[in-house]
Amino acid sequence: MTHQQNKMGVKPVGRLLISMALPIMLAMMIQALYNVVDSIFIAQVSEEALTAISLAFPIQMLMISVGVGTAIGVNSLLSRRLGERLYAEASAVAMNGIFLAVIIWLVFATFGAAIGPFFFQFFTADERIISMGRTYLIICTTASLGIFGQLVCERIMQGTGDTIHPMITQGIGAILNIILDPILIFGLLGFPKMGITGAAVATVIGQMTAFGLAVFFMLRKTKEIAFKFRGFRPSRKIITNIYNVGMPAIVMQSIGSVMTIGMNSILTTFSATAVAVFGVYFKLQSFIFMPVFGLVTAMISIVGFNYGARQKHRITRTIRVAIFISMSVMLSGTVLFQLAPQALLRMFDASPDMLAIGTKALRIISLSFPLAAVAIVFSSSFQAMGKGMLSLIMSATRQLVVILPVAYLLAKNSGLDSVWYAFLISEAVSVSMSIVMFSQVYAKKIRVLVPLEHPQSSTPVVNPE
Repeated sequence: MTHQQNKMGVKPVGRLLISMALPIMLAMMIQALYNVVDSIFIAQVSEEALTAISLAFPIQMLMISVGVGTAIGVNSLLSRRLGERLYAEASAVAMNGIFLAVIIWLVFATFGAAIGPFFFQFFTADERIISMGRTYLIICTTASLGIFGQLVCERIMQGTGDTIHPMITQGIGAILNIILDPILIFGLLGFPKMGITGAAVATVIGQMTAFGLAVFFMLRKTKEIAFKFRGFRPSRKIITNIYNVGMPAIVMQSIGSVMTIGMNSILTTFSATAVAVFGVYFKLQSFIFMPVFGLVTAMISIVGFNYGARQKHRITRTIRVAIFISMSVMLSGTVLFQLAPQALLRMFDASPDMLAIGTKALRIISLSFPLAAVAIVFSSSFQAMGKGMLSLIMSATRQLVVILPVAYLLAKNSGLDSVWYAFLISEAVSVSMSIVMFSQVYAKKIRVLVPLEHPQSSTPVVNPE
C-alpha cells in the first residue's frame, strides 16, 4: 500500500485544527440539541415517564462512558501509530477497536437483560415507573451495538484526520432520533402510540443508522487503514495499549455521574428547586462545553499523530491554538450567562423561585468557564500522548476531591448561594494542576523529541514512548 502525506503532519496547524474541529463541533451541538428535545417529548407523556428515563440515565451514562473511553483509546493509539508510520499496526488497532465494540455490546446486552426486570425496584414502588423504566432500559441495552460501533468507527476515522464523515454519521443519527421521537412516542403519521417504548426505539434506530453509515464511510474512505476481517485475531498487547488511555477516560466519564449524584444530595437539603436549577444548568452548559469538546477531539488526533512523528513544534502549536479557541468559546459562554441568565432559565418554564436561585447560580458558575477551557485542553493533550492516567487524576481532583467537599462545607457554613462557588474553586485547582503536569510532560516527553528527517516516509521509527 502506498501512503500519501497525512495532512496532520504538514498542514498549517491553525487551519488544520479549525477544519478538523468544526464538523465535530457541529455534530456535538446537534447531539446536545437532541438531549434537550428528547427530555421535552418524554415529559409530555407523563411525569412518571420522565422519572423512569431519569432513573435509567445512570446506566446509559455508564454505557456512554465505556464506549467513549474505548473510542478515545483507539483514536489516541491509532493516530500515534500513523504518525510513526506503522501502518500495519494502525490497521490492527482499528480492527481490535471494532472487536471491542462488539464485545462491549454483548456485555451490556447481557447486563441489561439481567438487571432490567428488577433494577427500578431499588428506587421506587410505583409500578408504572418500574414497568416503563424496565422496557426502556432493556431496549436501550440489548440493542446497543449501534452506539458502541458508531463511537469506535467515528474515532477510527477521526484518528486518520477525517472529521467530515463522522460529523455526517453523528448528525444524521441525532436528527433521525429527533424526527422519530414524536412520531413513535405520540403515534403520528399512522404509527401506533408507543410512549416511552417509542422513545427507546427511536434512540436505537438513530444509533444503528449512524453505525451503518460510519461503517460504510470507514470502509470506503479510510485509505490509510487496511480492514481485514477474515482470519482476524484479537491482540492482547493492542487492547492493553488501547485501555492504557481508554480506561482512565472511562473512569473520567463515570466520575461526572458520581459528582452529579453528590451535588444533588447536597442541594436537596435546601430544596427540590435547587436540584432543578442544577439540572437546568447542565442542559444549558452543554451548548457551551460541546464546542470545546469537539475542538479537543480533533486536537487529540493532531497531537497524537505529531507525537508519534516527533514533531514537537506542531504539538505545542496545536495546544496553544486549542487553548486560544476554547477560551474564546468559554468567555462567550460566560458573557451570555452573565447578561441573560433569566432568559435562559425561562426556556424551562422557570418559577419565580427557580429564577431567583438560578440567576445567581448561572452567573457564579460561569466565572469558571475560562479556567475549565485550559484544563480541558491540557487533559486532552495528555490523552493524545498516551498519558491517560494524568487526565484521570485531573478529573478526579476536579469533580470529586475538590468540588464535593468544598460544596458541602460552603452549604453547611454559608448557605445555598455560596455552594456555586465550589465550581470556581474546583476549576482553579484543576487548571493549576494541569499547568504543573504539562510542564513536567513537556520537559520529559516533548522537549526531547527529535524531528524525523523524512517524517512522511514509509520507514517505521522507534516508538517514542
